[in-house]
Amino acid sequence: MKLEPIAIIGIGCRFPGANNPEAFWQLLRNGVDAITEVPRDRWDNARFYDPDPTQPNKTNQRWGGFLEQIDQFDPQFFGIAPREASSIDPQQRIILEVAWEALEDAGQVPGELAGSQTGVFVGIGTHDYSVLLWQNPVNDPYATTGTGNCIAANRISYALDLKGPSMAIDTACSSSLVSVHLACQSLWQGESTLALAGGVNILLLPTAMVGFTKSGLMAADGRCKTFDAAADGYVRSEGAGMVVLKPLKQAKRDGDRIYAVIRGGAVNQDGRSNGLTAPNPQAQEAVLRRAYTQAGVSPGQVRYVEVHGTAQNWAIRWN
Repeated sequence: MKLEPIAIIGIGCRFPGANNPEAFWQLLRNGVDAITEVPRDRWDNARFYDPDPTQPNKTNQRWGGFLEQIDQFDPQFFGIAPREASSIDPQQRIILEVAWEALEDAGQVPGELAGSQTGVFVGIGTHDYSVLLWQNPVNDPYATTGTGNCIAANRISYALDLKGPSMAIDTACSSSLVSVHLACQSLWQGESTLALAGGVNILLLPTAMVGFTKSGLMAADGRCKTFDAAADGYVRSEGAGMVVLKPLKQAKRDGDRIYAVIRGGAVNQDGRSNGLTAPNPQAQEAVLRRAYTQAGVSPGQVRYVEVHGTAQNWAIRWN
């Protein structure tokens, strides 16, 4: 059965060097490299960096993509007490702001969505703020909700009184795309009438970077070189992005601005390969075939393919 396409009617984002979709588009058009050395408000590069990746408690990576002013937040705008705000993970704060911005971009009045079957799907996996906050006994009653990754989605639903599904998704590097896939499934099944889908990632500690270095995952020069003979790893980055999704017919009927349409998708797992983090070409071919089949699109129609070489995330555009 051919599924109705899903329209993308709104976008909100915060990426290194770009705090909104327009700035991000200009960054892409101009070929700007937003990777920088780790800023001092994250951690001390001199303490953890060593060009020799075998050195204990050291990383050969001193680069990354970082957002500005992640400590800035207006809690009262969302009805949050300042005392609670200090215990809220910056990931929760930023994705809440970006969700609001995405709805504004979509021409949706947040207050008018109260009580609606709007779903919220947030990709989130890191928990640096939780580690920082819980290093010692905590007596703050807001610490548990402030550091729970599931609350990144639930807080949006609570703040806007949204009644659709609300969930956090952690599939590592593909979390945001899987959240979009699940949002589309929810719209197709009729459990959501509108959906917010995206993801967030903030880097506050060097520990994961040190661990990834020991696994040989970090590029020493801080640059991804996918499909290149010089490829030697990847670079970590922060960001938050959210799209507003609605069935295409409904979007046209409502006169919404439509950025693009999603015709289909698929998700699978590599299963066993030659290592837990190693790709399985057969499994990846299979998931692409399923996505093409569900979308009713021939691979020969594809004109543009976007890939993430470390986690095999794919975005496909066709004419």
